[in-house]
Parts: sequence; C-alpha cells; structure tokens
Amino acid sequence: MQGIRFGTDGWRAIIALDYTVENVRRVSQATLAWARRKDVQRVVIGYDCRFGGELFQREIARVLAAGGLECLLSQGIASTPMVSLGVVHHRAGLGIVVTASHNPPSYNGFKLKSAVGSPLLASDVADIEMEIPAAADEPAESFDALLASGHIRMVDLQGGYVDHVRRNFDLDCIRTNVRLAYDAMYGAGQEVMKILFPEMFAFHCTVNPGFGGTPPEPIARNLSEIMKHLAAHPGQYTGVATDGDADRVAFIDPDGNMVDSHHLLLLLLHYLVEHRKLTGTVVASFSVSSKLEKLAKHYGLKYVTTRIGFKYIAEVMLQEEVLVGGEESGGLAMAGHIPERDGIWIALTLLQYMATTGKTLQQLIDEVYKIVGPFCYDRIDLPVAQGVIDRVRQQLSEGIRSWGNHAVVRADALDGYKYFLEGDRFLLIRPSGTEPVLRIYAQGTDATDVNHLLALAREGLAL
Repeated sequence: MQGIRFGTDGWRAIIALDYTVENVRRVSQATLAWARRKDVQRVVIGYDCRFGGELFQREIARVLAAGGLECLLSQGIASTPMVSLGVVHHRAGLGIVVTASHNPPSYNGFKLKSAVGSPLLASDVADIEMEIPAAADEPAESFDALLASGHIRMVDLQGGYVDHVRRNFDLDCIRTNVRLAYDAMYGAGQEVMKILFPEMFAFHCTVNPGFGGTPPEPIARNLSEIMKHLAAHPGQYTGVATDGDADRVAFIDPDGNMVDSHHLLLLLLHYLVEHRKLTGTVVASFSVSSKLEKLAKHYGLKYVTTRIGFKYIAEVMLQEEVLVGGEESGGLAMAGHIPERDGIWIALTLLQYMATTGKTLQQLIDEVYKIVGPFCYDRIDLPVAQGVIDRVRQQLSEGIRSWGNHAVVRADALDGYKYFLEGDRFLLIRPSGTEPVLRIYAQGTDATDVNHLLALAREGLAL
C-alpha cells in the first residue's frame, strides 16, 4: 500500500486511484487511534458535493463508531464551516469533512477540525499521519446496525448554521440595499444561500460532482459566467462566489470585475476597525499583499506572517486575540466567529458593510487606497512534473538578484521564494501543497505591471 501524506489542508487524492474506500479506512483507523489517546468521545462528520461523498462519510463513521466514538453525521451536503460550527455546537472533540475544497473534480479529501472548530493543529495531524496502517480491515458492523444502535446519529448541520447566521446579521438590511448575484460553483454553499437569499440571481446552485469541468476555486478564470453577466448588466448586482466546500470567497463588482482576496482582507480590516471599533492581531499567510501589513501598521495593530495554509493562521488565532486572518486564496476569518475560514460568513460581513454605509465596493476600496495606495495582484498556476519543480527550487536556492530590470530589494524563503522589488512590487514562486502545480504570484502597480512581472518570472525560470 502507498504512503498517505497530509498536505497544506488535509489529505487529498484522486478518486479511485488513491482516494479509495480502503485508504479512507486506513486514515480513519489512524484518526481513531489518535482520538482514543486524546479522549475524544464525539466526532462530527460531513461531506460536500464531490463524487462519493456520502459513501466515504459512512465508511469513516463505521470505523470510528465501531471503535467506540459517537458519530454525528450531516443530513446531506455540508460545507466545511458548517462542520466546524457543528463541532462547537455539539461539543464534539473532532470534526471530519470529506472534501478536496477547490481541487479539480477528480479529487476528494479528508479534512480534520479541532474541538473549537479550527483546523486541527499541525502536530496532531502529524501524529495521525504517523498512525496510518499499511492496511485496514472492514468494520464488523454495518452502517445501518451502528445507526440503529445509536452509535451513529444524523444531525442538521445546515439548519444550525442558518440559525447562527440569522442571529448575527441583518439580512433584511442586506436584501434592501444590495442586489446579490451568487455563484456556488456547484459547491456546498448553495443550499444555505438559497435559504438566506431566495431572490438572488444564482449560478451553478445545483449538485454536479464534475463541477461543469471547472475546478471550484473562486478565481477570475473560473468565474467567467457570473463576471460576464454582471458586466452585461452594469451597476445592477454585487457578485459573490464560494469554493467547493464554501470556506473560500470572492467578490465581483457591479461592473463584472473580480475583487481579489487581498482587497477583501483590506476591506474587512478597515470595516472592523473604523466602523465596529474592534482591535486585535492581524495574521496573514506569506502570499498575501504587503498592503495588508501597511494597513495594520496604520492602525497600530500587531501583524503576523505565517506559512501558507490556514492551519498556521488558526494556530495564531488559538494563541491570541486575532481580529482578521486570511490567505491569498480567499480563505478569510475574523473575530466573533469560529477560528475558521468561512466564505459565506465573510461575504455577509462585507455585504452588511456595503448595506449599512450605502457605498459600493469600489467606493469602499477607494477609501482603503487613500491609506495604502492602489495596487494589483495576480497568480498563475503551472501544472509541471516533479523534475521541473526540483529544478526551479535549485535555481532559486542559488540566489536571484534581479528579475529583468527590477532589482531584488529583499528576499524571504518562509514558504517558497518571495522577492520584494521596488515600488511595493513582489514576486513569489512556490510549489502547491495539495497538487502537482507550480504557483507564481505577483504584486504590482496595475494589471500591465503584474503581467510583466509574471512574464519575467516565467522567462527567468524557463517555464
């Protein structure tokens, strides 16, 4: 049997090749061994819209319930934040989500959540990984028998999440002042958003395990349909999109332009400080715009940079009072909620910001620009062989002094290789932690500048 390794956010593998019932049982057996040592009594298990989700959820529950854990299973599809919130509401010691998040439709995965709803600490994940056996036997009892005996119970995670949202947001105010278009990307946010905003203009709010052939990652190249619709109806809608398991978010402005997560982080911080008068630490992953640190310093707030992967942000959130935490990939978190990414929660927060101020997204962004200055950011993902990744790593480790005519002012290798250039520019080159992809990130003054930087990186690395 092949080795199983957890990446940036859980174990992910191609369905039927490596993500099989047998391998899911192996990971579940290791999780059971860890849970027993930690005296975990109860676990919440959910699945998203991917192929085989319910089948894998039931197999996980069989292993854990047969081993003595009380298993609470989602009634139907559940987003990752729903499971995380469910862990807290049901006072469970662990959460498991069958999801591969934003990965292509051929993948599925296994995410682990702590008793407080955050990603499980990296040290605990490493312990579980070490426990994975070479093989796992099929549990002696059937799913139906364990359900009948009460070792497995079904719970309404979606209803609990909807109730929690309604207690914390003025949905009538949002509906009155913002006309919403929403793209679920065929993902797990669809049912909740239909309940909360039945009048919204909906895209891809049906279950399709193939995701229409598009990876459910809310970035511009994957959101062309909603972007084109908003561009064709300028000024009429504000667009929101969430990824496959609804823990990541993107916005599209009323003219059909993508508003990336860097700008959303800036808006979130500006709103919480200026309008809600909150304070706390700001924590962001290595690939986030340097403008966020600039805004945090403007407000006199502590700023922490972590490795890429929300689990590292969550570790900081468990140690100190964090106001805003986030990643370049659209995973944002905030004070007053679970220490977890939640695309719908963040979307509602920013929609309420717009509704209560009566301002458009661009007007709010312009307010932030007055403090940090305008900028543009983009990323390209290059599917490459491991040999190419190894060659690029070697080239970068030998040192880079300039990219084209841009001298390197400072370099940082916290997670990948990040090169700070003059004029608030930077390039970051980093292999993905979840799939065979080399990512190149760039920040510049405008889109032309960013495209030039990305081209310089590809040319310099012979990609």
